[in-house]
Amino acid sequence: MTYEVTIEPTGDTIEVEEGQTLLDAALRAGIYLPHACGHGLCGTCKVEVLSGDIDHGSASPFALMDMEREEGKCLACCATPLSDLTLEADLEEEPDAHNHPVRDFTGVVSKIETLTPRIKAIFIAIENDGLEFQAGHYINLLIPGLEDQPRAFSIASPPSEKHLIELNVALVEGGKGTTWLHNELKVGDEIRFSGPYGRFYVRESAPEPMIFLAGGSGLSSPKSMILDLFERGETRPITFIYGARNQAELYYRELFEELAAEHSNFTYLPVLSNEPEDSGWQGLRGYVHEAAKAHFDGKFAGNKAYMCGPPPMIDACITTLMQGRLFEKEMFMENFYNQGSQAATKSPLFKNI
Repeated sequence: MTYEVTIEPTGDTIEVEEGQTLLDAALRAGIYLPHACGHGLCGTCKVEVLSGDIDHGSASPFALMDMEREEGKCLACCATPLSDLTLEADLEEEPDAHNHPVRDFTGVVSKIETLTPRIKAIFIAIENDGLEFQAGHYINLLIPGLEDQPRAFSIASPPSEKHLIELNVALVEGGKGTTWLHNELKVGDEIRFSGPYGRFYVRESAPEPMIFLAGGSGLSSPKSMILDLFERGETRPITFIYGARNQAELYYRELFEELAAEHSNFTYLPVLSNEPEDSGWQGLRGYVHEAAKAHFDGKFAGNKAYMCGPPPMIDACITTLMQGRLFEKEMFMENFYNQGSQAATKSPLFKNI
């Protein structure tokens, strides 16, 4: 059985299968609804049911209070229709966002590379028309035995490589998914995933210079974005500040140094927080936000900032950027969620990022 769901204020109509969530149906129809955790924990995907009946599913009572349920609200990532529906969602026009319908894929692992002691690059070959995505998007990977809990990984390769996507996977202590990917996955294995997902992307129409701030495996999206920008002839100034603990965890350094040598508008600044003093490291020491403050002399107004990394790094960067007169509408970030998340990891400093 299918149900017809109309989404206001756009008036778009989608077909939703019995048992399918409203969010999944919308994304597969190429209609973006705001969302983040996908597990009913954060409340980002809250919509209002104007007419019709729904099953709330596993929505957390903290993300969707009883009073809100009585008012007709639901979480699109959990709610399934029991009849035809009309919904109202908080949609904003975003001219630079690309809306690619979410699809299911089966790819083949073509290569696995060890990037650092705890991060591996997994390359997945995709046949037929490949995966169409926007730089900054991610996929949901299905791990054998854990199919009901897909793992999200940002795409590290540029959109031009739609038949061979790269994922940078950091080993999480005690993490079943990343442990399997590091220890069990082999070249030649088939692997299933869905995508693309996300709303982290470069504001291409904005004239301002760009600052990319990243740490750990958060390098994935900036790598995809920066490669895509230069493939398309980008001329605006771009600064990429990347933080790692030591040289052993500093990966793709040569790639970004080559880009900096080729493009006069690109500055690459790696910074290490725990490198031995006697190692001979001649680069920056400290943390990403400290390196950014020093490089820009504490003045960030007139830029666009894109951040990707652990929540403490993001919060420190947001504070530093704000102190330097850069505010919410000029900052964009990739939200990090994992299977241990019990609440949104978005910065408490802002409501939108």
